[in-house]
Amino acid sequence: MDANALNIPQPDGAMDVKLWLRLLSCVNLIETELRQRMREQFASTLPRFDMLAQLDRFPDGIKMGELSRLMLVTGGNVTGLADSLEKEGMAARVYDPSDRRSCRVKITASGKKQFDQMATAHQRWLNELMSGLPEAEKAHLYTLLGAFKQQLPTA
Repeated sequence: MDANALNIPQPDGAMDVKLWLRLLSCVNLIETELRQRMREQFASTLPRFDMLAQLDRFPDGIKMGELSRLMLVTGGNVTGLADSLEKEGMAARVYDPSDRRSCRVKITASGKKQFDQMATAHQRWLNELMSGLPEAEKAHLYTLLGAFKQQLPTA
Protein backbone atom coordinates (compact mmCIF):
# COMPACT_ATOMS: atom_id res chain seq x y z
CA MET A 1 0.00 0.00 0.00
CA ASP A 2 1.15 3.57 -0.74
CA ALA A 3 2.70 5.44 2.20
CA ASN A 4 0.44 8.43 1.46
CA ALA A 5 -2.64 6.25 1.81
CA LEU A 6 -1.43 5.27 5.28
CA ASN A 7 -0.81 8.93 6.20
CA ILE A 8 2.87 8.20 6.81
CA PRO A 9 4.85 11.45 6.61
CA GLN A 10 6.87 11.77 3.41
CA PRO A 11 10.28 13.43 3.19
CA ASP A 12 10.25 16.93 1.72
CA GLY A 13 10.10 16.72 -2.06
CA ALA A 14 9.12 13.06 -2.16
CA MET A 15 5.94 13.85 -4.08
CA ASP A 16 7.97 15.82 -6.62
CA VAL A 17 10.13 12.75 -7.27
CA LYS A 18 7.10 10.48 -7.47
CA LEU A 19 5.38 12.85 -9.89
CA TRP A 20 8.49 13.10 -12.09
CA LEU A 21 8.82 9.31 -12.19
CA ARG A 22 5.13 8.88 -13.03
CA LEU A 23 5.36 11.41 -15.90
CA LEU A 24 8.53 9.79 -17.21
CA SER A 25 6.99 6.33 -16.97
CA CYS A 26 3.93 7.40 -18.97
CA VAL A 27 6.07 9.04 -21.67
CA ASN A 28 8.34 6.00 -21.92
CA LEU A 29 5.44 3.54 -22.16
CA ILE A 30 3.70 5.56 -24.89
CA GLU A 31 6.92 6.20 -26.81
CA THR A 32 7.93 2.54 -26.69
CA GLU A 33 4.56 1.50 -28.12
CA LEU A 34 4.66 4.17 -30.83
CA ARG A 35 8.22 3.19 -31.83
CA GLN A 36 7.22 -0.45 -32.14
CA ARG A 37 4.13 0.28 -34.19
CA MET A 38 6.01 2.72 -36.45
CA ARG A 39 8.69 0.09 -37.06
CA GLU A 40 6.18 -2.73 -37.68
CA GLN A 41 3.71 -0.89 -39.87
CA PHE A 42 5.95 1.54 -41.75
CA ALA A 43 9.50 0.19 -41.34
CA SER A 44 10.30 3.63 -39.99
CA THR A 45 11.33 5.41 -36.81
CA LEU A 46 9.85 8.15 -34.66
CA PRO A 47 12.67 10.60 -35.54
CA ARG A 48 11.92 10.12 -39.26
CA PHE A 49 8.23 10.64 -38.54
CA ASP A 50 9.05 13.77 -36.52
CA MET A 51 11.16 15.18 -39.34
CA LEU A 52 8.46 14.52 -41.92
CA ALA A 53 5.95 16.20 -39.59
CA GLN A 54 8.12 19.32 -39.45
CA LEU A 55 8.66 19.30 -43.22
CA ASP A 56 4.91 18.94 -43.71
CA ARG A 57 4.42 22.16 -41.71
CA PHE A 58 6.77 24.05 -44.07
CA PRO A 59 5.81 23.12 -47.66
CA ASP A 60 8.30 25.68 -49.06
CA GLY A 61 11.06 24.03 -47.07
CA ILE A 62 12.92 24.87 -43.90
CA LYS A 63 16.59 25.56 -43.15
CA MET A 64 18.49 22.73 -41.49
CA GLY A 65 19.38 24.84 -38.44
CA GLU A 66 15.75 25.74 -37.84
CA LEU A 67 14.75 22.10 -38.29
CA SER A 68 17.35 21.10 -35.70
CA ARG A 69 16.00 23.69 -33.26
CA LEU A 70 12.37 22.61 -33.74
CA MET A 71 13.18 18.92 -33.37
CA LEU A 72 15.44 19.53 -30.35
CA VAL A 73 18.26 17.47 -31.87
CA THR A 74 21.76 18.22 -33.11
CA GLY A 75 22.53 19.41 -36.61
CA GLY A 76 24.28 16.10 -37.26
CA ASN A 77 21.12 14.17 -36.45
CA VAL A 78 19.09 16.37 -38.80
CA THR A 79 21.66 15.97 -41.57
CA GLY A 80 21.59 12.17 -41.22
CA LEU A 81 17.80 12.08 -41.31
CA ALA A 82 17.68 14.47 -44.27
CA ASP A 83 20.23 12.34 -46.16
CA SER A 84 18.18 9.20 -45.53
CA LEU A 85 14.85 10.80 -46.50
CA GLU A 86 16.42 12.36 -49.59
CA LYS A 87 17.84 8.98 -50.69
CA GLU A 88 14.34 7.50 -50.44
CA GLY A 89 12.79 10.38 -52.39
CA MET A 90 10.75 11.61 -49.42
CA ALA A 91 12.62 14.90 -48.98
CA ALA A 92 14.71 17.16 -51.19
CA ARG A 93 17.29 19.82 -50.55
CA VAL A 94 16.70 23.12 -52.31
CA TYR A 95 19.73 25.38 -52.52
CA ASP A 96 19.54 29.17 -52.46
CA PRO A 97 20.82 30.38 -55.85
CA SER A 98 22.41 33.46 -54.24
CA ASP A 99 24.11 31.43 -51.47
CA ARG A 100 24.96 27.81 -52.28
CA ARG A 101 25.89 27.21 -48.61
CA SER A 102 22.28 27.78 -47.61
CA CYS A 103 19.68 25.15 -48.32
CA ARG A 104 16.18 24.31 -47.31
CA VAL A 105 14.77 20.83 -46.93
CA LYS A 106 11.35 20.18 -48.46
CA ILE A 107 8.98 17.27 -48.28
CA THR A 108 8.37 15.66 -51.67
CA ALA A 109 5.03 14.40 -53.01
CA SER A 110 6.12 10.87 -52.13
CA GLY A 111 7.15 11.98 -48.65
CA LYS A 112 3.85 13.79 -48.16
CA LYS A 113 1.89 10.69 -49.15
CA GLN A 114 3.89 8.51 -46.76
CA PHE A 115 3.67 11.07 -43.96
CA ASP A 116 -0.11 11.39 -44.31
CA GLN A 117 -0.47 7.62 -43.87
CA MET A 118 1.88 7.64 -40.89
CA ALA A 119 0.15 10.64 -39.28
CA THR A 120 -3.26 9.00 -39.59
CA ALA A 121 -1.95 5.82 -37.95
CA HIS A 122 -0.08 7.80 -35.28
CA GLN A 123 -3.26 9.66 -34.33
CA ARG A 124 -5.21 6.38 -34.19
CA TRP A 125 -2.54 4.79 -31.99
CA LEU A 126 -2.59 7.71 -29.55
CA ASN A 127 -6.38 7.56 -29.44
CA GLU A 128 -6.16 3.85 -28.59
CA LEU A 129 -3.47 4.34 -25.95
CA MET A 130 -5.44 7.10 -24.23
CA SER A 131 -8.89 5.61 -24.67
CA GLY A 132 -9.10 4.42 -21.06
CA LEU A 133 -9.15 7.97 -19.72
CA PRO A 134 -12.50 9.82 -19.91
CA GLU A 135 -12.50 13.02 -21.99
CA ALA A 136 -13.14 15.24 -18.96
CA GLU A 137 -10.11 13.77 -17.19
CA LYS A 138 -7.98 14.24 -20.31
CA ALA A 139 -9.03 17.90 -20.45
CA HIS A 140 -8.26 18.36 -16.75
CA LEU A 141 -4.87 16.66 -17.08
CA TYR A 142 -4.08 18.82 -20.12
CA THR A 143 -4.89 21.97 -18.11
CA LEU A 144 -2.81 20.83 -15.14
CA LEU A 145 0.17 19.95 -17.32
CA GLY A 146 -0.15 23.30 -19.10
CA ALA A 147 0.02 25.15 -15.79
CA PHE A 148 2.96 22.98 -14.72
CA LYS A 149 4.79 23.68 -18.00
CA GLN A 150 4.29 27.43 -17.60
CA GLN A 151 6.18 27.51 -14.32
CA LEU A 152 9.17 25.55 -15.62
CA PRO A 153 12.29 27.39 -16.79
CA THR A 154 12.79 27.59 -20.55
CA ALA A 155 16.13 26.96 -22.19
